Order: sequence, then C-alpha cells, then structure tokens
Amino acid sequence: MASAAFALFDSPIGHCAVVWIDRALIGVYLPEADADATRVRILRRFHDATETAPPADVQRAIAAIGELLQGRDNDLLSVEIDMSRVPEFNRQVYALARAIPPGHTRTYGEIAAELGDPLLARAVGQALGANPFPIVVPCHRVMAAGGKSGGFSAPGGLLTKLKLLEIEGAQLGGAPGLFD
Repeated sequence: MASAAFALFDSPIGHCAVVWIDRALIGVYLPEADADATRVRILRRFHDATETAPPADVQRAIAAIGELLQGRDNDLLSVEIDMSRVPEFNRQVYALARAIPPGHTRTYGEIAAELGDPLLARAVGQALGANPFPIVVPCHRVMAAGGKSGGFSAPGGLLTKLKLLEIEGAQLGGAPGLFD
C-alpha cells in the first residue's frame, strides 16, 4: 500500500491541507492557527505522511476547493475521496451530505429520515462530526432542527461553519445578523 502524502494550500479562509494516497483524498484539513499547527494535526493522524507537491488529480481537487472557498459555484463532486477507512453508516451519511448543493442546507433529521429512520439524527451528527473530508463532504451544510446551526467540529467551530455558509450564500432562515 502506498504511503500518504499531504500538501498545504492557501485559501480565502487560511492554510488548508489535503492528504492523499494515489489519486484520492483521504483527509481534508481546515486551517489551524497557522500552517505549522495544521502540519502537526495531519501528522498526528497520518504518522508516515510526507509533505510533497500534489499530483495533477490532487492539484485539481485543491483548485476546486479553492473555487468554492472564493464563493464560486463548485459542488466538489469531481473531487475523488477514498472512504475505505470510513464506517459504512458514515459513508451513507457522507453520500447524502455531498448531494447538498452549495448555498443550501439540510437538517440532521432530514438526512436521518432519508436513511430510513428519523431517530438516527444524533447518529448522523456524530458521523458528520467524524468527517475526515470537511468541505468536500460539506458537513457545514447540515443544520440542527428549527434552523439552528448545530455544531461543527473543525477548527474554528461554529464560526467556521457560519463563514463557509456565508461564502456559499446560504440563507439560514432569514436570521438577521447571523454572519455579523
């Protein structure tokens, strides 16, 4: 099995990173306090990963993520991700989350109902909290019931979630001052 490689890249929200094996992403990282903190976080999970220039397929994925973070309409469905390390339930949740277009949201309960059991809303939230592909699997587009924002486990927490939704032009129940 090939070893993992990673690359940091600048984005409108800071230094993001991707980790890949062969052509598929196995991790996406939102910015930490600085680039070195992002590197430390990557190496904590992928001990043998090496920082290197990305191959063409991964470079296209980085460009697509950059487009989305610049507010351009890119659903990132062209970005190949490797979910072989992800539990089957999470794969199902991630597939439904990937189907949410930029600028739109769904609730944990709606995704649970689509999975066949509205009582799975908490499990959906836990799966999204473990999402190794934030932005590519747009967990930030999944909200709590009643239009509430819910949580966000990536660096920056809820403020990052709201910033991503703002970049995408999402309308969150018309709540005035939500992005102030």
